[in-house]
Amino acid sequence: MHLSRRQMIASALASAALPKAGFAETPREIMWEDLLAPGVPYSEIIGEGEMDERNDLWLPIFDENATALNPALDGAYIKMPGFIIPLEQSTAGVTAFVLVPYMGACLHTPPPPPNQLVFVTSQTPWPNTDLFDAVWVSGHMRHEIQSTEVAQTGYALTADAMEIYVW
Repeated sequence: MHLSRRQMIASALASAALPKAGFAETPREIMWEDLLAPGVPYSEIIGEGEMDERNDLWLPIFDENATALNPALDGAYIKMPGFIIPLEQSTAGVTAFVLVPYMGACLHTPPPPPNQLVFVTSQTPWPNTDLFDAVWVSGHMRHEIQSTEVAQTGYALTADAMEIYVW
């Protein structure tokens, strides 16, 4: 079979545009301690604090270790467990939330340090009926210190998959 130059170029362009399903990226499974900067022990990320008597809240004071992030995770494709603190939700479910390491973090206790919180956005809403379950979240993570209505987060993640965490 003889292909013209035009047919070969068209064939090459068409194959380049095809999805790379056979080359799907496998997420790196991480845990909360992986969010810490290398060499920074967890015991050194929380400093002193002060009591907000008026609102009956303990306000932790974080030092620079609390915002020290793991450089290996900036741009990494990861999968990690956690609990959802909803920020944006509708009847369809939650599309933006803070992923926290334990149930009730940021709501019933002082927030963990920024390098222990992940701001997550998802195109596919997570069902409102599953908000109290631990979840696995997969997606691309990046360094992004930002303030939310519940706490300051150190990482941001664009979720492409979520599922119930099975113990």
